[in-house]
Amino acid sequence: MLEMPLVFKVIFLILILNTSASGKCGGEFNQFLENIKKEAQEIGYTEKIVNTFFENVSLNPKVLEADRAQGIFLKPFNDFAPRLINDYRMQHGKLNLKKYSSTFNEIEKVFGVSRGVLTSFWALETDFGAVQGDFNTLDALVTLAFDCRRPFLFRPQIFAALELFSRNEFNPITTKGAWAGEIGMVQMLPKDILENGVDADGDGTVNLQSSTSDALFSAAKMLKSLGWQANEPWLQEVTLTKEIDWLDTGTDKIKSVKEWEKLGITGRYTDLPDGSNNASLIIPQGRKGPKFLAYSNFNVFFEWNKSFIYVLTAAHFANRLEGSPAFSPGNPDKGLNKNQMKLLQTKLMNLGYEVGQIDGILGAKTRRSVQEVQKTLKKPADAWPTIELLETF
Repeated sequence: MLEMPLVFKVIFLILILNTSASGKCGGEFNQFLENIKKEAQEIGYTEKIVNTFFENVSLNPKVLEADRAQGIFLKPFNDFAPRLINDYRMQHGKLNLKKYSSTFNEIEKVFGVSRGVLTSFWALETDFGAVQGDFNTLDALVTLAFDCRRPFLFRPQIFAALELFSRNEFNPITTKGAWAGEIGMVQMLPKDILENGVDADGDGTVNLQSSTSDALFSAAKMLKSLGWQANEPWLQEVTLTKEIDWLDTGTDKIKSVKEWEKLGITGRYTDLPDGSNNASLIIPQGRKGPKFLAYSNFNVFFEWNKSFIYVLTAAHFANRLEGSPAFSPGNPDKGLNKNQMKLLQTKLMNLGYEVGQIDGILGAKTRRSVQEVQKTLKKPADAWPTIELLETF
């Protein structure tokens, strides 16, 4: 198991302190790169190691194209989830659960992370290691750090990759992965590998690209470090026995299971857990669509991916792999397309609501704003925007 050295802790302290400093992204690329190299030497890496590491690095415009074109996240849950939870992934997921049963047993004993959750990420991220990405990882990280959209996220990853390189666990020329710099079967960033990498097969290295046991143990350790609670639920499909105040829905609204039961919430296929558990009622496509109780472990999924639709899909897929039926789609009202969503976001912003970026994606801020508008208009505040709502104001 890897331990983070003191020098690396200093690296991240320096990076945190300097995140907002001027000149940390953009500008002239060669100067940007020289600043990175200078900082690496100031931290303690030798000039030879630094120059060798960055010798062939270059900007990759295809990385930025991929970053700007995540159109799949525009799809509503009822369309998105079945597309990702396809027959291939269900079939091979069950086969891998059997094949690596002893590995999952040990992981659950050590970290308490469910096999269904790990297999869900393994499937959705790389189709069980088959599609790990062919972007040069260092180029991707440098490109995204140079780009000023999210440098605070990717700049530290360059130094993490440098530390891995100094340990002979990262090759700046041959290491490849996703466009956003993730590596291996479960797609972990270099910093996460440093902090949570596990040499589960005992060969002396952490190899997330070809060692299934290393990848699964590392993913489990990472989830545990992010707050995963053993033997606790993450998501459960539910039904409503009576009308509720739809303002109570959303990931930011939390009640005890006992309180939800009093409001008429029941499990669709299984009983609700102990009444002391806390949960949020989430309705991704409004009051007429599917309904779920999301428990505290559900929030850990967001540490892996920030997309609500992806997270909900991954959590439901984990349930499916552990024997739950497919969700009931209900009969939700037709939602908005990308351009209509952008128009809605613009209208909301002009009215003083916070929606984040005008990107056509129904994110958390837009959902909350929609609820507030629906409440003002005396409509069911279920956070699901329709054409009717768009034309109302």
